[in-house]
Amino acid sequence: MTDRFTAYVVTKTEAGGVSAGMAELPRDDLPPGDVTLRVEWSSLNYKDALAATAHPGVVRRFPHVPGVDAAGTIERSDSPRFRPGDRAFVTGYGLGAERWGGWADVVRLPAEFLVPLPDGLTLRESMILGTAGFTAALSVEALLRHDVPTDGGEIVVTGASGGVGSLAVALAARAGYTVVAVSGKPQAADMLRGLGASRVVGREEVNDASKKPLLSARWAGAIDTVGGNTLATLLRSTARAGCVAASGLVGGVDVPLTVHPFILRGVTLAGIDSDQCPLERRIALWNRLAGEWRLDLASLAREVALAEIGGPVAEILAGGVVGRVVVPI
Repeated sequence: MTDRFTAYVVTKTEAGGVSAGMAELPRDDLPPGDVTLRVEWSSLNYKDALAATAHPGVVRRFPHVPGVDAAGTIERSDSPRFRPGDRAFVTGYGLGAERWGGWADVVRLPAEFLVPLPDGLTLRESMILGTAGFTAALSVEALLRHDVPTDGGEIVVTGASGGVGSLAVALAARAGYTVVAVSGKPQAADMLRGLGASRVVGREEVNDASKKPLLSARWAGAIDTVGGNTLATLLRSTARAGCVAASGLVGGVDVPLTVHPFILRGVTLAGIDSDQCPLERRIALWNRLAGEWRLDLASLAREVALAEIGGPVAEILAGGVVGRVVVPI
């Protein structure tokens, strides 16, 4: 074990600009925690791209190491939950935002942040899923928990070519739903059908600019990764007793809406918080992802070296990434 580690470090220059790239740092700079994880895999999420470009809504202290996901082998543990050599991963809990994240060959963190790698998943597969897959799984679970029947009509997934959206399409289809995928990328249509979408539609299908309090009831439920007027449109067009699981804000944080979908159709808006989900529920859902909801993940991801992550960062911020990007460390 050396006294230094390698990471992708984001700094602010004296002139107020942003510098980002590979660097060596002393281990003493690592945040406190009772477990040290030797990182083998991470991933790229939209929040990582914001952190990598020093977005003030994500990162406030510099230097900073992005990476909301990390998977690897326990190097040192002062917790009875883990022993050196155990395989584990972490998603959420402010990793890569409030504290240094997984774009490094070592992370140190509290043991309660870590999920033991379940039987049925490899470390690489845990990062193909990562925060995106866990968010998608929570969204599908929300539909089931609110009694949206799998034979009750179509459910719609927005932002379907992105990380959360593509995995939500696959998991919803795996759970038995008839899935309509929404994407602004025609080139992603074949991939989405391969993941289980019964049909693929454009964004205009779920973006109604009228001020009607209710629209025709088209969907039994919805998984929304966009927010803004798209979320409002989905709520206004969801059928009686349906559920909309919401996890995104790329389309805006304001939702122009009346109470009519809730009091006249009994629609439920389920907010999805993957970052602070309690550990017991988190472990149970990851076991489900490794078991009855296990996906064939081979076609969903491409690998990018950490030193070359700047290109995909710009790509995801421009809305150009399809599927998942995993990062071998």
